[in-house]
Amino acid sequence: MSAAPWICRSCARALRRSHQLQIVRFSSNDASSSLAPSLLRRAQSLSVEHDDLQKSLNSSFDAAKAKRAGELGRVASALRAWETAQSSITELVSMAEDPDQDPDLASIARDELEGERAKLDMLEKRLKESLTPRHAFADLPCMVEFRPGPGGLEGRYFTDTLFKMYKALCARRGYRANVLKYEMAEAAGDQSSSSGEQPVQEAILEIQDQGAYDIFRGEAGMHRVQRIPSTESKGRVHTSAVAVWVLPSFPEGGSGGDNVDVEDPESDFYVNPQDVKIETMRARGAGGQHVNKTESAIRMTHIPTGTVVSMQDHRSQQRNREDAWKMLRSRIASQRAEQREEEAAKLRSSVLSQAQITRGDKIRTYNYNQDRCTDHRAGLDVHNLPNVLEGGETLDRVMEAAREWLVGKEVELLVMEEEAKAKK
Repeated sequence: MSAAPWICRSCARALRRSHQLQIVRFSSNDASSSLAPSLLRRAQSLSVEHDDLQKSLNSSFDAAKAKRAGELGRVASALRAWETAQSSITELVSMAEDPDQDPDLASIARDELEGERAKLDMLEKRLKESLTPRHAFADLPCMVEFRPGPGGLEGRYFTDTLFKMYKALCARRGYRANVLKYEMAEAAGDQSSSSGEQPVQEAILEIQDQGAYDIFRGEAGMHRVQRIPSTESKGRVHTSAVAVWVLPSFPEGGSGGDNVDVEDPESDFYVNPQDVKIETMRARGAGGQHVNKTESAIRMTHIPTGTVVSMQDHRSQQRNREDAWKMLRSRIASQRAEQREEEAAKLRSSVLSQAQITRGDKIRTYNYNQDRCTDHRAGLDVHNLPNVLEGGETLDRVMEAAREWLVGKEVELLVMEEEAKAKK
């Protein structure tokens, strides 16, 4: 029976919502969706597993089951929200297209359809993201390492600019950032650019907040700058590059938190002290008599991999030693994770291997003349370059676009793997 013609909008919405409560799960064909069937099947399977684990935990607690249920919780929650939106759209379409429906209800349904479809798109992205395997280091702090690439002195200047950009970003967002290393190029002396940039040879910024690795991992790669150097007399645009690495770190104190024990031989962060050659030397650069009289600088070489770390930023040899150990463990852990990813890629099809993401890609260009920052992966152009370089809100847009691209690539790989499994 149709509602009365004079029914108010709020009453009509309440009536529609009461109808929705009677609706059971609909298939993905009931409302338009770009969600791959293989992903939907995976989400439904994981959701069933989550529900079974929850029932088991209600009768008796088991730590392993509780951990697994926690991991699957985000999938189950995202799937329920997505299915609710699907059901809502299906009901709205039915109300809008029903020739016997009350005109007021049909009009309300058409008005609300656009908003519900936008909501469905957002929930679909969230569901896809929940299905991608969470990175092993996602919940850890991180170190962001900067080194100049091709471009000589101009590349070193822009290394300093990027370092200051991320440092300002951390300050604005309230992240706890610590300068682990800030080393000038010896040959450049004390020369600085007209805008106050220093000729940085290597810099390391540690972000100590939990989850920092997941926030910054999309920033790893080659950052390119196009601008006219202050020393250029003919006004020609020069192109330089800076390499940015994002390495996992571990919380201060004790074993490094519940998930990281640097003394556990099974941990990615474990380094056998017998495999490390440690050398002390006098620090280079400014520092007065202290530099000339004490051997405070530390150089560590991990013999099995040839990884070398040097620290001289502190007057205390012990402090340099501690920071060098931290950096060495992070680099070794990152190498081990990359090796696992490469080995997994070899097991995939050639299509999957071609889609592998590497940190050596040129990911971003900062063009001073055009007041433009371009993220080549996400295909995003933003202007107001000064705000980007100040670590402002425009940089937030660029980083979020890069993160969405990264998740999108991971979803593509997941779809390919699920389809390959289904064929087998």
